[in-house]
Amino acid sequence: MTFRSPLITVLGHVDHGKTSLLDKIRKTTVNEREPGRMTQHIGASYIPAEVIKKLSKEFLEQFKITVTIPGLLAIDTPGHEAFINLRKRGGSIADLAVLVIDLRDGIRPQTREAVSILKQFKVPFIIALNKVDLIPGWKSYPDKSITSAYNNQKELARNEIDMKVYDLMSAFHEFGFEVDLFFNIEDFTKKIAMIPCSAKTGEGIPEILALLIGLSQKFLEKRLVIDSNSPAKGSVIEVKEEKGLGKTLDVVIYDGVLRTGDTIVIAGLEHPIVTKIKAMLVPEQLAEIREKSNFRNVKEVYAASGVKISAQNIDEVISGMPIVSVWDETKLEEVKKEIQKEVEEVIVETSSEGILLKADSLGSLEAIIGLMKRKNIQVRKAKIGDITKKDIDDAIAMKATNKNLGVIFAFNIKISEEVEKLAEANKIKIISSNIIYRILEEYEEWQNQSIEREKLEEFEKLSVPAMFRIIPGFVFHQSSPAVCGIEILSGTLKSGIELMKLDGTEIGKLVGLEDNGEKIESAVKGSKVAASIRGAVIGRNLKENDELITIMNSDNFRKLKNFKEKLTEDDIELLKKIAEIKRKKDSLWGY
Repeated sequence: MTFRSPLITVLGHVDHGKTSLLDKIRKTTVNEREPGRMTQHIGASYIPAEVIKKLSKEFLEQFKITVTIPGLLAIDTPGHEAFINLRKRGGSIADLAVLVIDLRDGIRPQTREAVSILKQFKVPFIIALNKVDLIPGWKSYPDKSITSAYNNQKELARNEIDMKVYDLMSAFHEFGFEVDLFFNIEDFTKKIAMIPCSAKTGEGIPEILALLIGLSQKFLEKRLVIDSNSPAKGSVIEVKEEKGLGKTLDVVIYDGVLRTGDTIVIAGLEHPIVTKIKAMLVPEQLAEIREKSNFRNVKEVYAASGVKISAQNIDEVISGMPIVSVWDETKLEEVKKEIQKEVEEVIVETSSEGILLKADSLGSLEAIIGLMKRKNIQVRKAKIGDITKKDIDDAIAMKATNKNLGVIFAFNIKISEEVEKLAEANKIKIISSNIIYRILEEYEEWQNQSIEREKLEEFEKLSVPAMFRIIPGFVFHQSSPAVCGIEILSGTLKSGIELMKLDGTEIGKLVGLEDNGEKIESAVKGSKVAASIRGAVIGRNLKENDELITIMNSDNFRKLKNFKEKLTEDDIELLKKIAEIKRKKDSLWGY
C-alpha cells in the first residue's frame, strides 16, 4: 500500500502569521517579498518526513508516533477564502488545515469566515496560536517544544496565555466547536487542538508538525492511499513565464500520478484545452513553488505534489482551473465534457437579479461567490476577465431595477480608464481589490451608506410637525392671504403645509415664510418670522396669540414612526398631540 502526502492548507486572518510560520519551517523568506506582506497567490511547499522527524523527535517519541507517510504538502493561501481555489467537485482538496490565530489578537472577522468555510467543507483543522513570544513576560526558548517552554514561564506569562485561551474556547463554542490546548486533549475526535507557537522563535512548531502527521495517519489513512496506475487530478495554481521554458503552469496534484508525455485536459473559459506535457519540474525540498528555487526535472509525480508543467498551447489557461491527465485516448471526449462542467457550475451567465462579479481565476470566482451567498448577496453574473463596456451596460440595467445592485465587484483584474469613466458617468459603483474580504466589506459599507441616503431622502419628503403662535401687533394683512408675524414654539415649520388650531379646526395652508424680507423654506423652534396663510382671516377664524399646529395625513404620521432617531422630544410630543386631535374624529387615525 502506497501513501501520499496529506495536503495541508494554512489559513487565517491577514497579518496573523500564516506565511511566517511556513517560513520558519522552510528557512525561506517568502513573506518578505509579498506585496503589503500579505500572500497574494497560492504557494505549495513540500516538507519531507525526514525533516519532521528531526524537528519533532521529542514529541513523536512521547506519543509513540511512527511516521509512515512521505511528508506534508503545505499550501499557503492568500487570505482564508482562496483555499477553495484548490478545489474538486463537491468539496475541498485539503486534507487538513492549520488555522493561524494571533494569540494576542484573538478572533477577527476573517477568522470567523475562515471557520465557517472549514465547517462548510468539513475540513478537519488544528489551531496555531501564533506570536506567543509577544505575550508580556514570555521568555523564549527558540525552536523548543512549547510544552517545556510553557512550563518554564513565570506565572505572569502563563496566566496571560490561560486567559487568552479561555476566551478562544468560549468563542469556538459559539461556532459549534470544542477546543483546548493540545496537551489537555485525550480524544482528538471530540476536541480541536490549539498549539501556542511562535513563527519568530520556532516554539511550538515541533508539536504542530507532529500533530499533523499523527492526525493524518490516524484519521485520514484511507484518503491518503494512492493507486500508482491512476491518472492525475489537480488544480492550476498559477500561469507564468519562466526563462528558457516560456509559459508554464504551477499545479497542485491531489490525486493519482502525472508523467512526462501525458495528455492533459485543462478546463477553459470557452472550451477545454488539450495538450501534452513536455517537461515537469519540482522545487528542491523545503523550497516553495513560487520562489526562484533550483528546480529539478522529474519524469513523474505522485499526489500530493506541487509541480511546474511545461507544455504547448497553454496561453489561454487561467489560474484555478481543474486539470486531469488522460491515459486512455478513447476517453478523451468524455473527460473534456466532464471537466468543462466544473467551469459551468461556477460561472454564472444570467440570474434574475444581483451583483456583477469579475475575477481573475475560477478559484477566486468560486471563493467570492461562496462568501457572497453566505452573506445573502445575490449574484447575477460571475465571469472571469476584465470589466468591459457590456458589463457597465448590464450594471446600468440592474441599477434601474434595484439601486443597491448596480455594482460591479472586481477581484485582481485591471480596470481601463475608459471603463472607469463610463462607470463614473453612469454612477455605477466598481469595488475593486486584490484581497477578497475587502470587496465584501466595502460593499457592505457602501450599501449601508446608500440605505442611509435613501432613508434621509425619504425623511426629507415627509411633513415634520411644528407649532407656532401669532405674535400680537404684527398683523400685516388680514386675508387673501393673511400675513402676520409668528414665533415657532416647537419643531421645524416648512412652507406648503396645512394648518389647524389645537381644537382641530382647519385654518388653511402656509404658502410662504419670510425673514427680514427674504423668502425662506423653513424656520426652526425659537425663530420669529413672517408667515403667509391662505384661507385664514385674521379677526374672524384666526386671532392674535392663537396657536397653530401643522396637519399631516395618516400615512405621513405612520412613516414618521420609522424615523424616531431623527425626531426630537418636541417632535414626538407634537405627533402625540396631532394624533390626539385627529382621533377625536377618527379613532383609527394613524394606525
